[in-house]
Amino acid sequence: MFSCNQEAEKENTSNIISESESLVDFVNPLMGTDSSFDLSNGNTYPAIATPWGMNFWTPMTSKMGDGWTYKYDENRIRGIKQTHQPSPWINDYAAFSLMAVTGDLKYQEDERQSWFSHKAETVKPHHYSVYLADYDVTAEVTPTERAAHFKFTFPDNQSYILLDAFFKGSMVKIIPEERKIIGYCRNNKGGVPENFHNYFVAEFDKDFEVTHTWGDNWKLSKNSKENKGEHVGAIVGFKTKRGEAVHVKVASSFISLEQAELNLNREIGTDTFDATRAKAKASWETELNKITVEDDNMDNIRTFYSCLYRVLLFPRKLHELDKDNNVVHYSPYNGEVLPGYMFTDNGFWDTFRAVFPFFNMVYPELNSQIMGGLANTYKESGWLPEWASPGHRDCMIGSNSSPIISDAFLKGVDVENVDLLLEAMIKNATTAENRPLSNGNVIKSVGREGIDYYNKLGYVPYDVGINENAARTLEYAYADFTIAQMAKKLGKEDLANTFYKRSLNYKHLFDSETGWMRGKNEDGSFQSPFNPLKWGDAFTEGNSLHYTWSVFHDVNGLIDVMGGKEAFVNQLDAVFNMPPDFDNSYYGFTIHEIREMQIMNMGNYAHGNQPIQHMIYLYNYANASYKTQEKIREVLTKLYTPTPDGYCGDEDNGQTSAWYVFSALGFYPVTPAVNEYVIGSPLFKKATIHLENGKTFQISAPNNSKENVYIQSGTLNSKAYNKSFITFDAIQNGGELYFEMDSIPNKNWANDADSVPYSLSSNLKQ
Repeated sequence: MFSCNQEAEKENTSNIISESESLVDFVNPLMGTDSSFDLSNGNTYPAIATPWGMNFWTPMTSKMGDGWTYKYDENRIRGIKQTHQPSPWINDYAAFSLMAVTGDLKYQEDERQSWFSHKAETVKPHHYSVYLADYDVTAEVTPTERAAHFKFTFPDNQSYILLDAFFKGSMVKIIPEERKIIGYCRNNKGGVPENFHNYFVAEFDKDFEVTHTWGDNWKLSKNSKENKGEHVGAIVGFKTKRGEAVHVKVASSFISLEQAELNLNREIGTDTFDATRAKAKASWETELNKITVEDDNMDNIRTFYSCLYRVLLFPRKLHELDKDNNVVHYSPYNGEVLPGYMFTDNGFWDTFRAVFPFFNMVYPELNSQIMGGLANTYKESGWLPEWASPGHRDCMIGSNSSPIISDAFLKGVDVENVDLLLEAMIKNATTAENRPLSNGNVIKSVGREGIDYYNKLGYVPYDVGINENAARTLEYAYADFTIAQMAKKLGKEDLANTFYKRSLNYKHLFDSETGWMRGKNEDGSFQSPFNPLKWGDAFTEGNSLHYTWSVFHDVNGLIDVMGGKEAFVNQLDAVFNMPPDFDNSYYGFTIHEIREMQIMNMGNYAHGNQPIQHMIYLYNYANASYKTQEKIREVLTKLYTPTPDGYCGDEDNGQTSAWYVFSALGFYPVTPAVNEYVIGSPLFKKATIHLENGKTFQISAPNNSKENVYIQSGTLNSKAYNKSFITFDAIQNGGELYFEMDSIPNKNWANDADSVPYSLSSNLKQ
């Protein structure tokens, strides 16, 4: 898959990006869009948005309600929609679309779709443009946080713009004297209160000569100005001359129509399309410039900034600014309009691993706001979120709000309501009752499923009707560690000791006979029969070969139960060296995560899904860091490209991208809630992180190349550095981490006891 070959370039020259060069032009929002239910190359859509914006916009090649809203290999567009979709599996909410047609009126979505070509499509984070061939129209959109500016360039014809308010409850009203369409949409896939609405206002710069609406079952109401029902839409029409541009300014609000109007006036107002586009581009330039890189290989640079773009999309802002500029939000938990921050569209099972550690490193102020949003979620629902879109959703497992909060607090992020958040973390870890409901069913991803068993036995049993029990046990144990870390920092020693002890519960599941983690029955016996290649069952979207390594906080303890460092390294090697065999019997078919592992030719290593993404870095804990370096570089250059098939599995809310961003810089947060990053193999000759505190941290590897993947020696601020990790504080203090690289591994680098990253067992022994 790795497509770039820069051998023609001079070996020792780097592409230094000048200050005047636009980093946004390196971003390809189409990376990952060549995906399907059967095989994910990212499962992304081109998000036309500002960083963390409340609303994104994207072209629709698929039908309303299809989670794969934009498929790269499809060739017709039905409209450009406002989207809030975090994942095709979670699907969308509060969506509506705009579409232009000419000639005979076609408004039903199958009839109105137009052929297009990627050759006549411009896709940037801040600007989308496409030629609608059936109508000889160029449609463009550029975003703000809560609004967007459309530009439709028409031919000499009878022309129309359609606003489709989608199904599951909608309303439209055309106001010709104000050149406006207002209304609301209510579509969702769950996680909303009864009074949920997305209110919108669309303001045109051309008088309407035609006003129609449609109602349920696509029934056209000619010369009407208002409609309400299950699925309604509005049509406005006018005569146009060739090259005439009609502009539409659109904004929305979860609070009210008045707030939508306020959002429109505040964020676009009298700005031209070009001015809106320039502001949107500037917002991306500001964020992308937080990290600058230099390298020979332009595809590496394109991949880096395409991944960084994905990291900066989620979680999205759900809060708005009222008429007095106060931060307020519609609560997707209780339906009230309340003060304070709110963020949503995030699955913490994915993003606790690298996205939020990245925010703590580069965006502490943003993460402070997110922590405020988590406190508000707890106040409004009684629980911390684990998967929110926009409210609690029943998806994935674990207790991963705890590492997100703990890591922020321990990294010095300004976290208000610390005691309240700790209370919420402990509630998650101790309480089984009164978990929220959806359609009458308990949302199992909120709180801890099987917590009474876990706290009594030290594990969630295999044979008590709780699926993915071993994975839950391992994730709960790590979450307990993060609670202990936070409690310790707050001086709550007894509480910390309780949860440090619980964090060792992973040992209950280690089967010394097979050398793998294994489901355990309530009576203490291991599940039988046992196949470590079996996906699902006791594990989540993986098998025992993947989840055995989910002991983020105590790798040395895992090394001990495996029989020492040599046995540990052999077990790691085995995952890569075996064929990509699997047992899919739990699912009854080959899920896409299995297929993505199978086709990558890296044994049973499944980088396309999150549970194993830290695994390569674990060689460092056994003084075999050269193996980390070798395999990290292979993944960076083989499994990622800046193309529509550029990921090797789901790009989930920025996590798979954050892995790339961290790893390309040269280190990775194996253990959030610990003050260390584990060193890999830096991809670039030079990378500079511009920190929020005004300092810069530079990673330099001037003789880096495709062949020179191994670290020979290192210095930190010109002093010899022989550790296989770098501390958070060292980065925040600014300076330079320098590496000499070579094509031959140096097995002696970072090969002493002091060079090994943090493990709880080692700390307890001190």
